[in-house]
Amino acid sequence: MKNPFPGMNPYLEGHWPDVHSSLIIYTRDQLQEKLPEGLLARAEEQVCVDDAGQRVHLRPDVQVSQIPELTTAHGFEGTTLRDGDIALAEPMVVFVEPEVHRWVEIVEAGGRVITVIEVLSPTNKSEEGRQTYHRKQRAYVAGGVNLVEIDLLRAGNHVVSVPLANIAEHARTPYLICVFRASKPEQREIYSLPLRERLPAVRVPLRPKDADVALDLQPLVDQCYERGRYWMTDYHRDPAPPLAQEDARWLDELLRSSGLR
Repeated sequence: MKNPFPGMNPYLEGHWPDVHSSLIIYTRDQLQEKLPEGLLARAEEQVCVDDAGQRVHLRPDVQVSQIPELTTAHGFEGTTLRDGDIALAEPMVVFVEPEVHRWVEIVEAGGRVITVIEVLSPTNKSEEGRQTYHRKQRAYVAGGVNLVEIDLLRAGNHVVSVPLANIAEHARTPYLICVFRASKPEQREIYSLPLRERLPAVRVPLRPKDADVALDLQPLVDQCYERGRYWMTDYHRDPAPPLAQEDARWLDELLRSSGLR
């Protein structure tokens, strides 16, 4: 079943870890076919863990995961432990996966990074995470790396590399793309993404000698919807965060006409 929305499907925001991972891979694959000779696209990732209260960023060459051993219903094997005459309570074990940050890099064959494509995550837009993200942002700009920021999340802080006050009010749509060109550091290119319209094909800058390549977002989101089987979502409930009143009415009519409500 095809994505019932003409553009971004707001229900996908509620499944962002899966959708985000898929978008990164689909973006890499689409760009790989269009890049000029000498450039290639790579999906990169960084694992974030806490070390004595400090966030540590690890970039593994190879990830090896251990399968948790089977436990009892309470999380521990064996008999109940005792401390003298007091039976010790058995906690329930909850497995927490480390946070993984993923993005796409366009690099020269020698390894020099030309362009970074960031698909923003809830962590990037959180109070805690945005400072870390802004440091990365500044490092890209200072290092002369082109940066494409794709924000398909309505919740969270505004974190793309142009202040919200610099964007005309009519262009402040629920979703947004910001492009920084290293050759023009004083300017940003903004793509407004209204809820009711098809997602655009955006210009991705490369080296000064190269023509831009197009990244067509709509097929990528549609692919996420279809391959992730998101037609199984409960469309009788409203998406979170809530939509503006007019958009909520439009969404209701769209889903009813599609037989999803």
